[in-house]
Amino acid sequence: MMPPKGRKNRRSLGPDVISNLPDNVIDVILMRLPCKDAVRTSILSKKWRYHWCRLTKLKLDESLWKTKKDKLSPTVKFTKIIYQILTLHEGPINKFKLDVVDSKRCPTIDNFIYFLSRNDIQHLVLHFPWQKIYKMPSSLFECSQLRHLTLHDCSIHPPSAFKGFSSLVSLELCRVTISFELLESLINHCPLLERLVLQVSEILNIIEINAPMLKSFDFTGSISSLCLKNVPLLTKASLHLYQGSSVEAENFYLAKFFESCFALEHVSLYFGDKFDYACADQAPTRLPFDHNRVKHFYVPYMIMRESYELSYYLCLIRSFPYLESFETEVLNLHDAGVVESLELERFSDVIFNHLKEVKLKIFSGMTHEMQLIKLFLAKSPVLVRVLIDPSYLCIKNLISLDRRSEIFAEFSNFFRASPKAEVVYMYLDNETSRFNQIVNFD
Repeated sequence: MMPPKGRKNRRSLGPDVISNLPDNVIDVILMRLPCKDAVRTSILSKKWRYHWCRLTKLKLDESLWKTKKDKLSPTVKFTKIIYQILTLHEGPINKFKLDVVDSKRCPTIDNFIYFLSRNDIQHLVLHFPWQKIYKMPSSLFECSQLRHLTLHDCSIHPPSAFKGFSSLVSLELCRVTISFELLESLINHCPLLERLVLQVSEILNIIEINAPMLKSFDFTGSISSLCLKNVPLLTKASLHLYQGSSVEAENFYLAKFFESCFALEHVSLYFGDKFDYACADQAPTRLPFDHNRVKHFYVPYMIMRESYELSYYLCLIRSFPYLESFETEVLNLHDAGVVESLELERFSDVIFNHLKEVKLKIFSGMTHEMQLIKLFLAKSPVLVRVLIDPSYLCIKNLISLDRRSEIFAEFSNFFRASPKAEVVYMYLDNETSRFNQIVNFD
């Protein structure tokens, strides 16, 4: 009688393959596992028992201590885990991420930050509970090997002897409590900084940034004045300015911003509700100079009505003669009728000679939206595609199929300066529909 197939295979396995794996192979396996599963490999064999203690990358989140039958406080479990790492870990920790954003209480990690500062930490990410501001210990500023630092919902106070992070290339501070003087000093003392993300919850005063290696800058919040003094390599900037920011026409703050960023290619700009009560007649028609490097312009939310805000966006569009793509999400509560600032006559001196693609989301087909499409089609001789995406409105049943068909029929007759231009109108008959009519210029 032949032995069962499975039993025969088991007899032919030979030595314990798992236990005899080379150390470098075990390291690769452990690095690809979640921290909790990596620790569990201790039961595999004596060789595996403490191998996880040499991991150079650690990620701690609630999945490590949260179970369906919790009897111990999450803070107690977290403290035990931190103690195990402190007592058992060997060698450097190059990358560490802590995510306790959903915790009701903020665990104490001061000793662990000190431990990291002595173990060559290069990439540090800390997400604390929202509105539970954690005061970072001074040992954070002793992490001399740091290259990437991300802090959420905490407070920091660099000591007077702090000379900066000499190796830092990426800095992200979200809802971090720090004075604008110390923030400016921190940024300016990172000579290799290439990426900077600031998300502030309070109104900041004047900040002067001197970062000769900076390539990407993302700011969200309110600020009185932002001066990018020395950023010759900055190619990507995102500004989401909220109430309290200084962008009034009388001092033309944005002109100063763009004048100091002559290498910019990608721009994302949002004014929030800053201009709800401003007068459109006070808005400038274009910057005092053309910005010839900007190729991509993104406006997250554009309220298209006769307003200072809309005029400001159009001012920037006019001032980017080498623009290649424009994208926005239009927000409109009702059709306010003809918007004079979008009429073709007002753009008689403007040609978008390099514009190839336009994307419009949350498109409802109101007068001002149609005017914007007409403007781009008529003024863009090399335009390839206009993408209209009303998917949000369709999903919410806010625009009927009949209305979509009417919109499609209307803009399909618009004059186009580019014979290659096509309009892609999504969700027409529940599928993507296209027209590519060749315009006869004779």
